[in-house]
Amino acid sequence: MAGDTHALDDLYAVIASRKGADPETSYTAKLFAKGRLKIAQKVGEEAVETVIAALAQDKGAVVSESADLLYHLLALWADRGVTPADVWAELARRSGTSGIAEKNARTK
Repeated sequence: MAGDTHALDDLYAVIASRKGADPETSYTAKLFAKGRLKIAQKVGEEAVETVIAALAQDKGAVVSESADLLYHLLALWADRGVTPADVWAELARRSGTSGIAEKNARTK
């Protein structure tokens, strides 16, 4: 990590740079070429695998599956034009607010 950036910001930059790259040389480019539906499907698959690891496997499996989930989530963000800064800003906006109060405010 360099300066004020976070590892997820750095990974996002790499992922975003693969948009339009050769799908024969990059898994990320291949994922983008398959489209948003496939990217979203992978996020769901990795989320399920993370849950399974949390319930039935060791810490290392949880770490590995979490990394896969974060990678695919960042790919989905890049596909949708969402940046980590967008998400960090939303988390900052919610900081100091009770989770119950924040959720109730979304439903009104």
